[in-house]
Formats: sequence, C-alpha cells, structure tokens
Amino acid sequence: MVIAGGPDLGRGAMAERLEILRHRYDWLRSSTVNEPRGSGALVGALLCEPENGESAAGVLFFNDAGYLGMCGHGAIGLAVTLAFLGKLRGGRHRLETPVGDVTFTLHGDNRVSIDNVASYRYRADVTLDVPAIGELRGDIAWGGNWFFLVADHGQSLEHDNAERLTDFTRAIRRALAERGIRGPEGEPIEHIELFGPPSDPAKADSRNFVLCPGKAYDRSPCGTGTSARIACLLEDGQLAPGDIWRQESITGSVFEVGASVQGGQILPVITGSAYVTGDGALLLDPADPFRYGLSVKV
Repeated sequence: MVIAGGPDLGRGAMAERLEILRHRYDWLRSSTVNEPRGSGALVGALLCEPENGESAAGVLFFNDAGYLGMCGHGAIGLAVTLAFLGKLRGGRHRLETPVGDVTFTLHGDNRVSIDNVASYRYRADVTLDVPAIGELRGDIAWGGNWFFLVADHGQSLEHDNAERLTDFTRAIRRALAERGIRGPEGEPIEHIELFGPPSDPAKADSRNFVLCPGKAYDRSPCGTGTSARIACLLEDGQLAPGDIWRQESITGSVFEVGASVQGGQILPVITGSAYVTGDGALLLDPADPFRYGLSVKV
C-alpha cells in the first residue's frame, strides 16, 4: 500500500487518474511490485485523495503485469491500513475505484465488509478447446474484473499442486485470447478461476484457484472472482439473495460473501480480514540501474 510519495495525478475520477498513472508514471507500479522490492504474488495499491470529499479515499490497484479495476482483498487491506494510520474509525465508508465507488464497513477485529460493484454473468456454458488439455466449459462473468470460471476441470485444488494449476489456467487464458473470446466491449479475460470442493465442508462451501494477470495466483479467495461466482450462482438459482457463500482459497483463507438484488443488479458483499505486516519507506537511488524494478519473466 503506497500511502505517500506518488506522482500528482490530478483531481479527476479514479478511472482518469489510472490512465495518467499507466501512461506517464508506470515507474511507480514497476518499482513497488516488481523485483527487487516486490514479487509476482503482490497486488499494489496507490492511496489517492478522493474526488468526492465525502469519500474516505480513492485507490488505484496494480500488479506486476499491469492494472486492475478493482481488488477485493486489496480494498480490505486498504481499509485496515487507514485504521492503522489513524485516518479511519469503524463504520461504513465510501471508496472510489476506477470501476466505480464501493462502500465498506470497518469492523473492530481487523475484519472488513466490502460492498462490491454490481456483478453479472456475461456468457454461460462457453465451450473452449484448450490445446493439450481438451474441451472445457465455463462461464464469463464480471465482479470488478473479467473472469472465466470453470467447475468441471479434473484438477486437484491443493496448494502443493499450484505449479500444475498455474500452467493449466495459463493454457486456458491463452486459448481464450487465441480464439478471440472476450468481454462485451472486447476486454481481455485475464483472470481464470477453477472451483472444487472445500478442504472442510464445515469451514467453506467451495475452494478455488485463481490465476491473476501475469503468472501469479491469488493467495486470497479473490473478492472480485468470488463476486463473479456469486452472480452465476444467483442466476442459476443455486443461491438466494441474502444467503452466505464461504469461499476458500488455495491457501485455506476464507471470504464470506452474500449478495442482494436491487434494480435487477446483483450487489455482492465480501467479508474478510487483513493485517498490517510492515511500515517503511522504499528508496529509489538515481544511480541504481534497477531502481524502477526488474520484470522477470519465467
């Protein structure tokens, strides 16, 4: 979480500031989340002054591969960070993101509930022929990012199988791109999500593996991915508005997610926890040839 020292992006909407960051100041992204200071597993967030004075903050999310419209676990981390800095007390607050405003509730035990952006399924039961794997079927859904969700995949969703799962989901993503399967306005589908049974049915309803843009997989249950999943479950009648779905990640962490339906829109609420693990300054020495980070492709 970058809380100070970033470039002046102006006072426009977060979507406008994201484009300024992307095209003029990408060094901030690369220097913070790439080696030697970061890794492919990190999601970065730049804390911004909000456009609307009634909002708690604005935020721009990014990783080693580029920029994200929204990040559920990142928003939870931001809320806990603001509380750690003494800038926020418990209760409901508004957060501005590039894909729209979200509301979050800061609880008193490092837990946060995020009222995510409206989520929906764009296409159901899409057939995809993946080289060296075969035919798969999945849904394309939006939860703040675009996802291809696959339940029938034949893979073991265990953490010690992460390398195989990464290769498997990267092959799916390549096949989507090669076949021109995209979002409704031509958006690339950069997140691939596999589902399976939980490690303990008393703990969760499902376990997932989520490939993020780049080669990294999500260590959390993925807030935007779980929102996309909830939209599909509600549209299929497998979940009712107000029901709680407990989504387990490949590492065993759990998000609790429910949703309401208002004006025909599915509005997920994601609850999880975060902890501040460090507080320091990153140094960019002008003499360091790798001061803006080193992108290592594996």
